[in-house]
Amino acid sequence: MIGQNMYIELENKDNVERIKGEIYLSDDISDAFPNKYPHKSEATVTCICIKGEITAEINQFPVCAKAPGLLVLLPGQIRELANVSDDFQGEFIIMTRQFTESISLPEGFSTFMSVRNTPFLPLGERALEAVLNHHKMLVGVLRNKDEGLNRKAIVKHLTIALFYGLGYYLHKVNNKKKTRNEIIMEDFLKLVLKYCKQERSLGFYADRLYITTKYLSVAVKNVSGKTAGQWLDDYIILEAKSLIKTTDMTIQQISDELNFPSQSFFGKFFKREVGMSPKQYRDTE
Repeated sequence: MIGQNMYIELENKDNVERIKGEIYLSDDISDAFPNKYPHKSEATVTCICIKGEITAEINQFPVCAKAPGLLVLLPGQIRELANVSDDFQGEFIIMTRQFTESISLPEGFSTFMSVRNTPFLPLGERALEAVLNHHKMLVGVLRNKDEGLNRKAIVKHLTIALFYGLGYYLHKVNNKKKTRNEIIMEDFLKLVLKYCKQERSLGFYADRLYITTKYLSVAVKNVSGKTAGQWLDDYIILEAKSLIKTTDMTIQQISDELNFPSQSFFGKFFKREVGMSPKQYRDTE
């Protein structure tokens, strides 16, 4: 998992404002998407899209972040950058898990729940100005080296204010009533993210949702066009790709991590889904 290595690189960059181990401000997209492969990060990343656009996949869902707007990436999501326009300009706020846990937002805070479903928020001119003013204040605090200034406390309060402000805009965007099937799809994918390494049986997920396996399959197919089984397999492959490309774990260790009965079984599954063996995938540029 990309984590400490990412922060070490940020520590060594001259153009990054920071409180070490807490929060980093950057205008380089490679700091938010460290490589072109699917990867998982424990950082929360907020991207203020000022000009141009980027396209990416977040937990298999395509996202187009087009200026002016705000893209929010949450811990544990598997991210893959697809394309960046030549004129893209953005500001990135990168927060460690230690930092986001320390700001003590209420458990289940609605902003985070909404962001999982709507990672990109288009902004009007006034909203963009407000977010950029927030960023400017963060930069000012981080650049102030006055020892009497409690920079960490001020940055935390500014960040809390940002997330509460985001909650208002996201509520307006997500105020559409969902169908029963859409709710089932949403709840199914939350469970898959949590249990896909341990549980491959659709019956497990149907039981957790208090519906039959057939009902689950029909609901997911109707909403997404993909079967529940395909979603489950695709998440396993995403996890596998991330581990293969961003860790030093052996293929055997990855097979064990994903709870396959054997490395051979994992290798056959991966090759069937990806078209190459895990080793071949690791060796690709």
